[in-house]
Amino acid sequence: MDGQQRASPIDRFLRLFTDVRTGESGTALLLMLNIFLILTAYSVMKVLREPLILAGGGAEVKSYSAAGQAIVLLGAVPLYGLLAGRFPRRKLINAVTAFFIVCIGAFYVLAQLDVPIAVVFYIWLGIFSVMVIAQFWSFANDVYTNEEGKRLFPIVVFGASSGAVFGAWLPGRLIVPLGVYQLFLVSGGLLVIAVVISNIVDARERRRTEAGLPDVNTTGTMPAATEQIRAETGEFRIPKEEYKRESGVFRAVKPGVEEEEMKETPESTGSAFQLVFRSRYLLLIALLMLLLNWVNTTGEYILGRTISEVAADAVAAGEAGGLSEEELIGTFYSNFQSVVNVVGLLAQLFIVSRIIKYLGVAIAILVLPLIALVGYAAVALYPALLAVRWAKTAENSTDYSLQNTARNVLFLPTTREEKYKAKQVTDSFAQRAGDVMQAVLVFVGLNIFAFQTRHFAMANLVLIAVWLSIAIFIGRRYNRLAAVTAD
Repeated sequence: MDGQQRASPIDRFLRLFTDVRTGESGTALLLMLNIFLILTAYSVMKVLREPLILAGGGAEVKSYSAAGQAIVLLGAVPLYGLLAGRFPRRKLINAVTAFFIVCIGAFYVLAQLDVPIAVVFYIWLGIFSVMVIAQFWSFANDVYTNEEGKRLFPIVVFGASSGAVFGAWLPGRLIVPLGVYQLFLVSGGLLVIAVVISNIVDARERRRTEAGLPDVNTTGTMPAATEQIRAETGEFRIPKEEYKRESGVFRAVKPGVEEEEMKETPESTGSAFQLVFRSRYLLLIALLMLLLNWVNTTGEYILGRTISEVAADAVAAGEAGGLSEEELIGTFYSNFQSVVNVVGLLAQLFIVSRIIKYLGVAIAILVLPLIALVGYAAVALYPALLAVRWAKTAENSTDYSLQNTARNVLFLPTTREEKYKAKQVTDSFAQRAGDVMQAVLVFVGLNIFAFQTRHFAMANLVLIAVWLSIAIFIGRRYNRLAAVTAD
């Protein structure tokens, strides 16, 4: 194909950042724009969240929200799995996104009527931020083969990183001319555009890979969650028994039914949580996500605690330059996040694709825990703001770039059912469970053991050791699954 077509200027430009083949830039850029709009919409709504929660419940609600989100997800994730097992991917994406858009409209109306929505909106936004983004990555995994995704996901993830940055910048330019609550409408409009782009990508890719298939065997008709894998040749097929062995799947054969008969028709075979708990590979990914978020949010607590202490001491000593404690903290976080964003975006553009290409996915998922290990070891030895700041800068910028890319690549050599159902468990429930575990750690550490900053850093070191071990096992299984799907 490449020998018959000439690369477009866009293809050649994108090759500065990753390996883009002729004709691949269109879908990659559309997916990049898609996740850019989703992350922008989410970041805009985060600005709405703070004034609502401060007026309607305060810090206590924020502390308990992660547990509330995890409880709601226990019901929402299986419900999503039922929809994925019934509807084609286009209808699934349209229906789920439409539900969230309708919710945004309802919040806008209720806010205008001064109805207290703080608690519900806070929990809802936390669920939106994981479920809709997980759904996008399920779709992207469904569109690409393993080989294509490894090359092109770095471009797509750049859309996520830049969307988060742009979404944080945009509200400051809109609040004065539009008003605070009009930001609901802005976010809803962005999601409408995003779902239109999803439909364009779906139609484009079905023309590219399924043009010669009977309609009944296309992704336009089949449920999103089927027991098929996408081979490197592009077609969907029932996985070999070797796939189940390498992923650690244990599946009992139905009484009276030959195993080969069971494999004739692609179908949905279980709930989201069942899929995860019966597959070593998926369970390890879920544990990785839990530990990743547990370590990261504990690190955020360490950073917040440290800067609060430094700011209070500076004001008390008259060394704050006339700024209040709140202003010092706000200035610090503004500068901190700016550095994280710049480093993350540059890494995404110039480093991520090269690490995945030359070192492989198995090494890529080890980079963040190794960086975190060094960072928290430094904090445990020297629990000062300088050490905490740069440890978190390195951790967060790597998380937003390389880790975000690598963890989504892990689902490329999985079945469509695992992509759409299990990813909601690993990226939604497991992530929020990590938040809950962090809250428990902080509560126990402060109230029972009287932990200081270095003690929380030491607790993170223990978690990182487990995280590293899990990442090693995941990398090995990923390589074996990738080899199976390449056959």
